[in-house]
Amino acid sequence: MERKSSGDDSSGGERGLLHTWKGYSYSVTPERLLLPGPVLQVALGTRHGVLLVEGGQVYSFGQLTWRQSQVLELAKPILESALGGQRVVAVAAGSFHSGAVTEDGGVHMWGDNASGQCGLSGLSTVPNPTPVALVDADSTPPQTVPVLELACGEQHTLALSAQREVWAWGSGSQLGLNVAVFPVWKPQKVEHLAGRYVLQVACGASHSLALVRCLGPQDIHRPPVDKCRQCNQLLYTMTDKEDHVIISDGHYCPLGVELTENEGVLEAPALTQGLKMSPSEPVLPSHTSTSNSPAPTKGADLAQCSEKEDSAFANGALTASDSAPSAQSGVGVVLGVKSSAYPDEQTVQDYLRKLLEAEQMAKAAAGGTHALLASEGGLASSSPSSTLNSLVASCASAVGERVASTYEALSLKKMMTYLPSGVGRSRGPAGLKGVVGDNTTERVRLEDSMHAKKSSSTGDIREEEAEGLRRRLSLPGLLSQGRYAVHLLSTSYNLMLSPRLLRKACRPRMRAVVLTPLGGSIPKAQEVFPTLQTEVWSWGHGEHGQLGHGDSLARLQPLCIKSLNSKEVVRVVAGAYHSLALTAQSQVFSWGSNIFGQLGHMESPSTVPRLAKLSEGIRVWDISAGERHTLLLADGDCFRPIIYYSGQQVKEEAKESHVKKLGQQEEGEGEEEEEEEEEEQQQQQAGSYSQQPVLLPFCMDLGYVSNVFAGGQCCVALSDMNVMGFIASLHELASAERKFYCKLCNIKTQIIRPLLELESLSSALGQAATGLLHTLVGRFSLLCHLTGQHAASLTANLRRVRDVNSLLVLDHASIFLDSYNEYCSAVGNFQVMGGFHTLTKPSLDFFGKSPELLKRLSECSEENPTMADLLVVLFYLPTRHLHEYGRLLLKLATCFEVCSNDYQKLQDSCSKFEALALNLKRKMKDADYTFHFWKSFPGKMTDSLRKPHRRLICESSNKALTLQNAGRFSVNWFIVFNDSLVHAQFSTHHVFPLATLWVEPIPEEITCLHGLKVIAPEETFTLLASSPMEKTKWLRSINQSVDQALSGGAQDNVSGGSGHKPEPPISRTASHTFYKDGRLKEATYEGRWLAGKPDGSGVLKWPDGRIYTGAFKNGLEDGFGEFVAPNKTLHKNDQYLGHWKDGKMHGLGTYRYASGEVYDGSFQDGMRHGHGMLRSGKLNTSSPSVFIGQWLQDKKTGYGVFDDITKGEKYMGMWQDHLRLGTGVVVTQFGLYYEGAFKDNKMMGTGILLSEDDTMYEGEFSDDWTLNGKGTLTMANSDYLEGSFNGEWGSGLKVTGSYFKPHLFDTDKDKTRAVKLGCLCVCAEDKWRAVFEECWSRLGCEAAGRGENWKAWENIAVALTTSRQHIADSPETLSLSHSRTLESLEGIPKHVGPITMERHHTIHLYLLMACDTPLHPLGRLVETLVAVYRMTYVGVGANRRLLPQAVNEIKSYLNRIFQIVRFLFPDLPEEGGLIPEPTTNLQDRKEPSSTDAPLDSPKPGRVVSSSALLLPVLLPRLYPPLFTLYALEKEKEDDVYWECVLRLNKQPDLALLAFLGVQQKFWPVSFPVSMAALGEKQQVLSSTKDPCFASAVETLQQISTTFTPSDKLQVIQLTFEEITKEVQSLLKQDFLWSMDDLFPVFLYVVLRARIRNLGSEVSLIEDLMDPCVQHGEHGIMFTTLKACYYQIQHEKIT
Repeated sequence: MERKSSGDDSSGGERGLLHTWKGYSYSVTPERLLLPGPVLQVALGTRHGVLLVEGGQVYSFGQLTWRQSQVLELAKPILESALGGQRVVAVAAGSFHSGAVTEDGGVHMWGDNASGQCGLSGLSTVPNPTPVALVDADSTPPQTVPVLELACGEQHTLALSAQREVWAWGSGSQLGLNVAVFPVWKPQKVEHLAGRYVLQVACGASHSLALVRCLGPQDIHRPPVDKCRQCNQLLYTMTDKEDHVIISDGHYCPLGVELTENEGVLEAPALTQGLKMSPSEPVLPSHTSTSNSPAPTKGADLAQCSEKEDSAFANGALTASDSAPSAQSGVGVVLGVKSSAYPDEQTVQDYLRKLLEAEQMAKAAAGGTHALLASEGGLASSSPSSTLNSLVASCASAVGERVASTYEALSLKKMMTYLPSGVGRSRGPAGLKGVVGDNTTERVRLEDSMHAKKSSSTGDIREEEAEGLRRRLSLPGLLSQGRYAVHLLSTSYNLMLSPRLLRKACRPRMRAVVLTPLGGSIPKAQEVFPTLQTEVWSWGHGEHGQLGHGDSLARLQPLCIKSLNSKEVVRVVAGAYHSLALTAQSQVFSWGSNIFGQLGHMESPSTVPRLAKLSEGIRVWDISAGERHTLLLADGDCFRPIIYYSGQQVKEEAKESHVKKLGQQEEGEGEEEEEEEEEEQQQQQAGSYSQQPVLLPFCMDLGYVSNVFAGGQCCVALSDMNVMGFIASLHELASAERKFYCKLCNIKTQIIRPLLELESLSSALGQAATGLLHTLVGRFSLLCHLTGQHAASLTANLRRVRDVNSLLVLDHASIFLDSYNEYCSAVGNFQVMGGFHTLTKPSLDFFGKSPELLKRLSECSEENPTMADLLVVLFYLPTRHLHEYGRLLLKLATCFEVCSNDYQKLQDSCSKFEALALNLKRKMKDADYTFHFWKSFPGKMTDSLRKPHRRLICESSNKALTLQNAGRFSVNWFIVFNDSLVHAQFSTHHVFPLATLWVEPIPEEITCLHGLKVIAPEETFTLLASSPMEKTKWLRSINQSVDQALSGGAQDNVSGGSGHKPEPPISRTASHTFYKDGRLKEATYEGRWLAGKPDGSGVLKWPDGRIYTGAFKNGLEDGFGEFVAPNKTLHKNDQYLGHWKDGKMHGLGTYRYASGEVYDGSFQDGMRHGHGMLRSGKLNTSSPSVFIGQWLQDKKTGYGVFDDITKGEKYMGMWQDHLRLGTGVVVTQFGLYYEGAFKDNKMMGTGILLSEDDTMYEGEFSDDWTLNGKGTLTMANSDYLEGSFNGEWGSGLKVTGSYFKPHLFDTDKDKTRAVKLGCLCVCAEDKWRAVFEECWSRLGCEAAGRGENWKAWENIAVALTTSRQHIADSPETLSLSHSRTLESLEGIPKHVGPITMERHHTIHLYLLMACDTPLHPLGRLVETLVAVYRMTYVGVGANRRLLPQAVNEIKSYLNRIFQIVRFLFPDLPEEGGLIPEPTTNLQDRKEPSSTDAPLDSPKPGRVVSSSALLLPVLLPRLYPPLFTLYALEKEKEDDVYWECVLRLNKQPDLALLAFLGVQQKFWPVSFPVSMAALGEKQQVLSSTKDPCFASAVETLQQISTTFTPSDKLQVIQLTFEEITKEVQSLLKQDFLWSMDDLFPVFLYVVLRARIRNLGSEVSLIEDLMDPCVQHGEHGIMFTTLKACYYQIQHEKIT
């Protein structure tokens, strides 16, 4: 390796070229250091340097005194081989030691270790890089902490961990550790910064700096600090005064000051006990004047600050100026005035002095003045945390209304809501220090954008220090400099709200305003952007003012430099005794030692940050500091980087002597004098130093410099060759963004803030426009902040990676596009509302008649523009930057191959920005066009029609469009906006929102006119255009506007003539409030529309609380929907859920009345009509009454069953108009039975009444249970009375008549007496007609059998599919088996053509499935029939007298359903018809005759019958109520039978067989002839234990488990077969029964089967048996069983 002069072009790669030089002058030429790869980072110590080369190798150069084999100075860099195998990512150099960080976060240190700065105990020097571990002892088990970067000082090292915490080791107060003994060998965490997010650290010789992110919402989870970590006192106190509250963090920790070795006393005013009035009050800090205390700094310092601080100290209220950024005054009021040089301040001083004296006189109870350090209110205090927030919140509530009135005075009432969420912290964009207070760290997060709009101002726009544009005074303590918001938290966080103060100090013309970005917080995605809300913290030695706290005291703990709080610092660096901060606005603040001009300004030394003096337009973007000099990397109007040097000029010979001198210098008492001598010497020798930064002439030769480094006396620059123009393009992009950011900040500080502060502003603008202006300013701030973040990110990219992939503008383009879009909309909205126009007057007042400033900032080229035009240009200025993005991204793209991904990415982004630029240009035009339109529009309508987002598309003032059939004198003006069509007439106007507007051209052949038909929800009219062109133009304009409005582009305006868009969809979603009289008046509909009418799903709400949610068709409720209507008297809702048609309830539904009644059934035209059930009563389970039956126009009419649970009666009969009328039956829970006539809801006319004990009355009735007239009363023993009766049944009857005893006379009379029940009740065919009619109408027939077969099948398919869709929406209602059923029903069986056995079987299976789901019309029918049947015959209805009716009802069901089945399958023969029997098939079918194949009669399906097809479907469902009736009817007979069964079953088998007379040959045991031998006897006895005919008995027992007669008969047949099998196996031969042989055997089996309700089973089979079976085999077998039953009843045991 060798050195070369940097001018030569050398082949050393194109990236990371290293150039070094010393000093500044025309003679200096940088040398080029050649290395094996691009240099990534350089770190410089006093006499050595460390280089990081691509690939992670580390080289050292210079004087490496710690290496064993040491030449005096290395000519060329040498590789640190100890780091081989490690990939190093960062290096650092202290004065005489170095450090490196590896990829995995490990730390290696080497060099001088005398003060422990290498973190390795026991070694004074560390020759080679050695690992140092940072171990977090707090975690269990202790873990090693990975590190991101290192910084090294003279005697200490700082490390920034991956958790963003600071660790320190070495010696001195600059560690910031709370330790008594140095050196600290083991790295320790700086506890004082725990919980803060540290971005970067820097080390001077004996001080430390940290760049910290302001506390934001993201830090809320960190633990709050409420006590000082050192002295354990509370950091925050709150005192309630009689008219204000003081919240103070004025806690002062003595550990914040370092003892010097020589004096052993505090370098500051003595700390004494503060005066206290009462235990609750905090110490009142006050400052003694400087004369009573040791001078805090050297003479030069004093001279400099005396002017500022003298008066302040004397007054006891230190001004919170930049030179003394903190103070606590007696009343906790803090003034934030710039600095005393400005005259306005004096008045404040006087005012404050008086105020303070008054306070102090009041408090002169304790003697003496008491001094307290100006240490910014202690150290810990500067990290206000959530404790403070809660304190402020509680304070706010404590102060109550007084505070509120204060806020009102400030017109910032909304402030209260911010307090709890972290005072003063707008997490927002920035140049906005979104701060409530001047220096507070907390930013308000406005969670709710509404707050932002209302309060519209809380965060401020910063004012540059250099710019002395306006120094205005405002409220002490509450408003400082007229530009910040309520000083809720002032410099030392003393919160004081005193209305008195407010009144006294109010200034007339200006008001405090803060600009917060709208909605407060930055969009989530922006967390990838670098933060601009930062604080700089410093600690360590401060004798040169290098800590920036306004004094030269040391600090043991990190302390925030308040004056940099809102300056958006993005980088800090430290020279030996000076410090620098670089801001996002490319400015440099510097403070500390300035002996060699290294600060870049003339203040010497500076104890507070001041701006370095650079000529206008120079923007600095990288900084570095050496021992006595500073390097600045900047650019100006040209984006090529230039380097400025500030500090000592270095000459060769001077350099040598200086080195010697430095070598001798010891720390000690004589240090100061020695330094001064040396300085003079230096100045004589070195010629001079720079007065302000000097441009280095050779920097243009270095190429594109990406970094500068300074250290010791050396300077280094890293540069890149501009290959393919790529590097230049990156530089240009970053430079353009920085320039743009500075521009935006200027506009904000010089134009926007002054305007917002004008008192006259809100009165001039009016409320609406002011709101819009604040929205606009908020959006501007957001955009500004985003630009700042982006500039910082681009700059960081230049300094580090320099590649395309890390460009945020590519990955997060949408954030940029959205911000610009929103901003442009805000400008447009303000412009449309005439905002810029009304701003003219306030602007003229402020900027004067010659607005040069405005012209310059808005880059306006016009000759003499109006103020409004200037403002418009100014506010649209940011949008021009989009072209810049497009241009630069395209320029970058050209550096890549066209086919590469990078090219594609850049190209895409470029086109996005260009497209947006065009779009925004169009938006600007639209806004302008609209604004001019409003100017010409008649005033009255303007007020109601002019809306911020509304843009004009076209209007018919040129009579291009007229209304058809308009009167001669009428004025019709049509205006299309982007959200509505307005029809304006002479004095009125009507607005039609575009979302519900349909336009169709009328064909010209018909009318010969150029007509457009316009359809709105409640109007339809025809517009006539003047020409075909106009017609097309209007049609297109309206359609495009409608399309835009529908796609949510109400903000994005209609694209000009470009590209013919298709028509907007005729079906769409929108909302509309009806205004015309009628049912829908004032109702609001929201949902789907079709051609001007609601169609599809939607919600309709009336103002009185009625709501319909569901389907619409052709503008009316149609389909399935829910309707809720409030019942005013009961304060509950009526609710209907079901089907609708033409706006009325129609079809099935459930209506829940507010009274608690529930109707479930059919509706027609909004009324209950058809079959339905009404349950009334509070709880439906125990409801007092239930009616199920037919309704006609909302009334019970037709057949119905009424169950009156309270009376215990059930009525089954005819109704009319809610009354019982016609024939009917009543049964009661006490066993009474009535059948007969009803009239006027009473039993009236002829009837029969039976009581439980068979007493019966037959005759005339006049009221319920009241006999009146002729009749016959028959007793249970057949005696009867004939005559005339009067009275209520059961309470004594008056009788006039004759008494008969029938058996005295001839027996013929007996036959006439037995009254046949069932004649006076409703016949089965007349019951439940409505249910069957509904089924027929579902199949598309107007009456039974009248309709088309194909239509019926179509309706079935539709019913199934729509129901399936319903279920798809709520799948939880559907079981698995149910969905399978539905799937199998989807295929329609073949329903035409001759019926064969196979087809018959298919039909049978189809019916089984169809009746399984209520979604099928047949299934629905069966379900309803089952419900009504159970309703009728369960409960009170379980009366044995009802059995015949119950049986007839089932038979009637069968007939009527069979009629429907034959309608669906027309070729099915009628009842009793035959199916041709294929011989082969028949045999197969007869084989599997087991119980589980529920097939028909023994000759399966030869005869078609309704019971064979349908009983298997119906009977299982109806079985329980039916069988109960049978059991009740047969109760007595069954009891006799059962007693007999039990008795006979006590017999052993053989005895029973013998008793029943079964022939011995059929006994299943062998019987020897001789009974003598005992053994055989035993054998016989033993075989009695095996029951005989066991299988037959078991088979017969299954009769109780089957439902249908055919199944039961099947069981009987199987029983016979089992008996036959057993007998055959006994006789070992075929055998034919004769009835005489068979009967006793079968009787035995029946007895042994012990069937409990055999009588009921027999009757059921008999009643419901298929007629065609009665005379066949099954018939005989059934007769046998029946005979057995009667035989057993009459069996006499002998």
